[in-house]
Order: sequence, then structure tokens, then C-alpha cells
Amino acid sequence: MPVTLKLATSLDGRIATAAGESRWITGEPARRAVHQLRADHDAVLVGIETALADDPELTVRLPGWNGRQPARVVLDSRQRLTPECKLAKTAREISTYVVTTTPPKPELAEAGVRIVGVRAVGDDRPELKTVVQALAAEGLSRIFVEGGGQVAASFLRCGLVDQLEWFRAPIVIGGEGRPGVGALAVAALVDAPHFRRVEVREVGDDLWERYERV
Repeated sequence: MPVTLKLATSLDGRIATAAGESRWITGEPARRAVHQLRADHDAVLVGIETALADDPELTVRLPGWNGRQPARVVLDSRQRLTPECKLAKTAREISTYVVTTTPPKPELAEAGVRIVGVRAVGDDRPELKTVVQALAAEGLSRIFVEGGGQVAASFLRCGLVDQLEWFRAPIVIGGEGRPGVGALAVAALVDAPHFRRVEVREVGDDLWERYERV
């Protein structure tokens, strides 16, 4: 099943300042493009840190949009998502999944969130190939991964990213900023994930680069 990774960064690959400020790195045209990409996929996936920090809706919000909303998926090993967050409050209207390695918490299920248990690796993180298989079993065959940096790195390390949609804003944040991609433990260039650029376009002041896995 195809997995698309979206990154919205500064020119030097940062998604936020050291203090965590990230709204908005890219401009309105780039954000509209991201909403269209969401509409083209079955599910939008984020990690629990992004869900807790931003309390996002992860919906398609385009002028005049009345089409299908993608499912929302949160990688949440310990089920830290709360019933009070936007995702849980709208779970009965828009399919919302928590992927976990621990027994289901009734308060999330009662809110309408679908709890999906998968195998754990390392420090109880969901094993991503199992995650992709579990989502496919739910009928979600096109996954749009939005973040953050550790989730992006995890999908890249596992070789699961088929397409890369990279939005670059014309600003430089510096090394103390938060990276768009976390540690990959690449010891040699030959071991780095390789992609082929298939398109570059301007979206307002930003660049939109599109890549496919080699």
C-alpha cells in the first residue's frame, strides 16, 4: 500500500524553532496544497507528540469542500490521547484510530475512537510494518504521514515511504531548531533512503518538491 510522507520545513530542514514555534512556516498556498493531498488519501497519520502539542483536526479544509474526509490515525503506544481533544470529540463523525501497543482504554473507545493493537518494538513503539498492515485491514490503503520528525524518521528507516511531498519555506532557522526528520542512524551514504525528484513547483513564496522512492 502506498505511503506518502509530507514535510513542511525551512530551507535547512527545520519544522519548528527550539522553543517549538511552528505556525506557520509555510504560506497559505502551500497549506492549501497539503489539504488537497489529504483529500487524495484514505488516512492522515501523526505521532502522539504532534497530537498532544497541536491538538489538530487533521481534516480537509478547502473552500467549498464537501467530499469525503480521510480517517485520522495517531500512533499512541500508551494511549495518551484524551477524550477532550479535537480528534476524539469528532471521532463519531470522522473515523479516528489510535494505534497502540497496550490494552484499549475504555474512555477513548466510548468517545468513538477505534483502538488498533499492534506488535511493539524497541521502547514499546508500534512496529510500523504491522501498523500499515493493520490499517490496510481497516480499508485504509493510502496513508498520508504528516509528522513529526521522529515519526518521519521511523517510516524512512523502515523503508515504507513511497512518495515524499516536501514544502520548503524561504527561511533559515538554524541547528537549534527541531528537525523535520529525526535520527536515521545512517553510517554510509549508500545506506541512506534514496529518492528521485519528479516535480518542483512554486506555491506562493514556497517550493513544493515531489519525490518517489528509488
